[in-house]
Order: sequence, then C-alpha cells, then structure tokens
Amino acid sequence: MIGSFRNFAKTKFAGLLVFIMIIPFVFWGMGGMFSSGNTNNVAKINKLNISTQDLINHINRSNIPDKTIRENLDKNILEELLSTLISSTLLDLEIEDFNIKITKEILLKKIKADKNFLNENNKFDRLKYEKFLLENNQSAPSFEAGIKGVALQKNLFDYIGAGTTIPTFLVKKLYEEENRNVNLEYINLENFYKKKDEFTEAEIKDFLKKNKDELKVEYIDFDYAILNPKNLIGIDDFNQAFFDAIDEIEEKFLNSQDLRSILSNFNIKTIEVRNYRNTSEKNKVEKKIFESRKIDFDIIENNNNYIIYKINNSEERSPDINDPSLKKEVLELITQRNKFDYNRVLFKKINDKKFNDNDFKEMGKDKIKTLTLTSINDNEKFEANTVELLYSLPAGSFTLINDYLNVVYLAKIKNITNESINLNNDMFKEYTEKQNTITRNNILKSYDLLLNDKYNVVLNQNTIERVKNFFQ
Repeated sequence: MIGSFRNFAKTKFAGLLVFIMIIPFVFWGMGGMFSSGNTNNVAKINKLNISTQDLINHINRSNIPDKTIRENLDKNILEELLSTLISSTLLDLEIEDFNIKITKEILLKKIKADKNFLNENNKFDRLKYEKFLLENNQSAPSFEAGIKGVALQKNLFDYIGAGTTIPTFLVKKLYEEENRNVNLEYINLENFYKKKDEFTEAEIKDFLKKNKDELKVEYIDFDYAILNPKNLIGIDDFNQAFFDAIDEIEEKFLNSQDLRSILSNFNIKTIEVRNYRNTSEKNKVEKKIFESRKIDFDIIENNNNYIIYKINNSEERSPDINDPSLKKEVLELITQRNKFDYNRVLFKKINDKKFNDNDFKEMGKDKIKTLTLTSINDNEKFEANTVELLYSLPAGSFTLINDYLNVVYLAKIKNITNESINLNNDMFKEYTEKQNTITRNNILKSYDLLLNDKYNVVLNQNTIERVKNFFQ
C-alpha cells in the first residue's frame, strides 16, 4: 500500500528534490483553470505547460503500482507526485537558465566508475552494465538520461552554494554553543503534586460533575459461548461437520431464534454478562467481544476456539465511584489533571517574569539537585529535545523540563562556561564542515525564496481531479 510510495520517497532522486525544493503547493497554492482554457494540462510554470501526459510519464518512471496510487488517492499521493514533477521541472529550467552542461565524456566516466559495473579487477564490465539494464527493464538512453539529470542537479546545487568561505569566528561560535558547560539546578516537581490519597470524596464528585460528558462510560450486556469441535460435534478435528454446525447456528439465529435456545440444542451453555465496561483487568474473551461490539451478533476466531456472542444492550453512563476499579481510574485522571494545572500555572509565572531566585530557593529548600551538561549531545539524564532547549537559554533562566520517564522538573540555568577549540585539531575540521553545511543550507533556503519570485506556478485542479478519476 503506502509502503511502495515510501520506497519511492527514499530514492536519490526524491531525496534530492526534498533537500532543496520546498513543495510548490506551499508557495503557490491550488490554482483554478488556466486562462487559455487548456484542459489537457495539469500545471503551468510561467509560460511552460505540464501536460497530463507529462504527469503520467512521471508516474510511470516512479514505478509506483497503479494499485498503490489508487489506494492512496485520499492521502494526496497524486498531488505529491505532481509536486515532485513540478520541482524537477523547476530545476531543469534553472539548469537551462544557468547554462549548466554535462559532456558525453564526463557522463561516460561516471557510468564507468559505478561500482555496480566493475569486475574483480575494478575495470568497467560491459556485460555487467547490459545485465543491469535488462534486470531493471531499462534502455541505455533512459538510464543515461537519469544519470545525467542527477549530475546536472548536483552541479546546480554546487554552483549555488559554491565560493562560500567560512570565517573562523563562526566555527568557534558553533563549537562553543554546542560544547559549553551548562550548570543546572533542578527540582523534581513530583514533590509538589497532590497525591491520590489526598483527594477528598467531595473533590472527586466535583471533578465528575464538571467532566460528566467527557467521562461517560459505555456499558454493554451480552451473552456468549466458546465453540470448538470438542463441545460442538464431540471430536477434536476442525472438519466439515464442525463448520456445517457453525453455519447451522448462524442461520438459525438470523431466522430470529434465541441464541440460548439454539446453543442448548447442542448442549452448550451461554454465559450471561451484564453491565460490562472495558478495563485492562477484564477477561480477554469478554474484552474481545467488547472491542467487536459495533456488530450485534458475530462468530469470531479466538486462538483454537470460536466465540459466538450477542449484544443485548449498550448505553453510556456517568462513572460510578462505588466501583473500586472505576474509582481508581478516575483518581488517576484527577491526579494527572492536577499535575497539568500545577505545571501550567508555574510555567505562566516563569513566562510572565513573576518567578525569581527567591521563589526557586523557597520551593527547593533541601530538594535542589545539581548537574553539569558538557555538550548539546549530553542527554544521559534528560532527553535530547530538553537538552537543546537548555542550550538555547541564557544563564539565570528558569524553565520546565522532563526526563525519559516524563518526570517534570523545574530547572534553573545557574551559569554557563565556554570551552575553546584548538584550530589545529580534527574537531576544528569537523565543526568547519558542520558550519559549512549550515551555511550552504541557509543559502539554499534563500534560493527557494528566489524561485518563488522567479516562477509563477498555477495548478489546474479540474484536470488533476480527472487524472484522479482515471485511477479510481
């Protein structure tokens, strides 16, 4: 199903487009019919038309089965394929505009250097090349055109990001931002939340009253029995006689006969269940019936048995706190809501600058713990997103953070000390390349904005819908 499309998205071609191109729909939106009235085109880039045949050819080249496209039309698979076609066309227009070319000699060199086509002596093997084309149902011209297209796009990206010299101070700044020592003081907020046994009956009833609609519980009444060859026909084999008996039971029930009386003819007693509600502690068979409750009567497989059941009644009711297990669940909800409200109020105080060092010390007293993070990758105690947040804050800041168990803490950035980098070691080279990647990505983002101004993309929604109908 969608897996085939995901495989397409992992190809070098799709990855390359995603890396540089922001999907055109984001920039230009869904247009109406073209002013020319040409209904054979799905899109127009400035004066260049993209025809339905162009889109079909693009879909065929993607090797996504028709069945996969048909089953994922409601997930906008066709729009995504059109988007990649528009992105590819935009790149082709840019390559032409910059007059970027690949000679036959360079193209031949790239193919001969491909490891897939080398023999044991690392020499180009023509037979391997021909075999590859046959196995992948490709002609030499189409394969070479694909290699040429990828090479031209790479040259375009290199051209856009070329000539960038990274200043040393930017490399040092990046290193210091990611490797400084961040000294923390933190308090486990579990110490301040109300415990389950501290909630009064009045608080529980008030909570139920305020949330009665959201907390309604579904109860069902049903009858059921376990069927297997042993209790139905007296032997252990799942033979035709067993399935004939199953068919007979089902037919009699559909003819409005009572389930109990039908099964009594086979000396099978039904189990009567009343006021059943779903919990994790319940009987697995009865839980399975509850999960199938949308169908009033059914016979379902269950390991080496069959379950036959009939739902007699279903209704939603307000929670009954006299039910110990239900009260336990309600208490869990109240406790979690109390934690959420406490954290929300505290976070608002921090954001409104109404929380200071004295408040922190008063809360912490003997509960304050300390920790020093040595880099932005130091996520042994707190999860990665939390560490990134802490590294984005200045000294003296307060914030709420969590660990891998989702325990919430109030944290204070006590102080920050920077680590210097040796300009002659491998770490400096690593961060130079890292900063270079960041700079190039920023250039490419700016290039996206340039394309937004340079090209006007309009989509013919009516034609797109007709193409969709073709696959339905």
